[in-house]
Amino acid sequence: MSARHPAAEAIATRGWLRAHRWLLLRRASQLAILAAFLSGPLFGLWISKGNLASSLTLDLLPLTDPFAFLQMLASGHRPAAAAVTGVLIVTAFYLLAGGRLFCAWVCPMNAVTDAAAWLRRRLGLKGGRSPHPATRYWLLGAVLIATALTGLQVWEWVNPVSMLQRGLIFGAGSAWLIVGGLFVYDFAMAGRGWCSHLCPVGACYALLDRPGLLRISAHARRDCDDCMDCFTVCPEPQVIRPALKAVGQRHPLILASACTRCGRCIDVCSKDVFRLGSRFNRSEK
Repeated sequence: MSARHPAAEAIATRGWLRAHRWLLLRRASQLAILAAFLSGPLFGLWISKGNLASSLTLDLLPLTDPFAFLQMLASGHRPAAAAVTGVLIVTAFYLLAGGRLFCAWVCPMNAVTDAAAWLRRRLGLKGGRSPHPATRYWLLGAVLIATALTGLQVWEWVNPVSMLQRGLIFGAGSAWLIVGGLFVYDFAMAGRGWCSHLCPVGACYALLDRPGLLRISAHARRDCDDCMDCFTVCPEPQVIRPALKAVGQRHPLILASACTRCGRCIDVCSKDVFRLGSRFNRSEK
C-alpha cells in the first residue's frame, strides 16, 4: 500500500506548483549545470569544460571542487594556478552562502537519491540500517590517506557524480553500475544512506557550512500542527527539531551544518512555518 503523499495538505491549500516550488527550482538548477557540461561533448557548444571536480566555464572561470583539490595536494602533485584560483572561488562562495547548498542545488546525484527516497515513501517501505552520520567524515579522511599512500586521486576513480556525467555522455557502461548501485542502496537498504551518511564530497562541503548566511527558519513555528510532513521529506530530518520545537535553542533558525537548504520543508508545509532567509534574522512571526 502506498503511503500518504507528504505534500497532500499543502497541495490542497496552496496548489501543486507552490507545493513543489523549491523542488522544481532545484531540479532546474541541477539540470542547467549538467547541461552546461554536456552541451560540449554532445552538441559542440562548450559552456563548461571538465566536470564538477574541475572545470573551466566560458574559457574564463576556473572552478575546482575543494575535495578534489585536497586529493591533489595529498597525492603530492603541485596544483596549477587555475586550480588554486578555482578552489578559492568555490570555497569562498560556499563559506558565504552555505556549504551543503552544493548537495541540494548542484550535485546531480541528489536527483538519484531523491528518487530512491520518493519510491520508498510511495511503497511505504520502512526500516533499513544506515551507517552513523560521522561515517562520511571517516570516509573523507580514508580517501585522503589512500591518495597520499598511492599518489593517485582514488576518489575520482569511483566518484558517482563523475560517473553519472560519463554515463550520460557515453551511454551504457560501468558508470551506470555505480549510479544504479547507489540508487538500490538508498532504496532497499538505507533510506538517505548515501548523501546523509556516506558521501565524502558532502562531508567536505558540510565542513564549509558553519558560517553560511543562507538559512532555513521555522519563523512561524507557533502555527505548526505536528503533521510531520517536513520530517518526512527532509533529507536530514534531525536538523528540524531544534528550530521547530526550541530544543536546545530559542531562535527558529536551522544552523546545523547538515541542512542542505533544499526547501522541501517550505514546500510541504501547509501552515507556511518555514522560510529561507539570513542567519541574522532570528525573529518569529
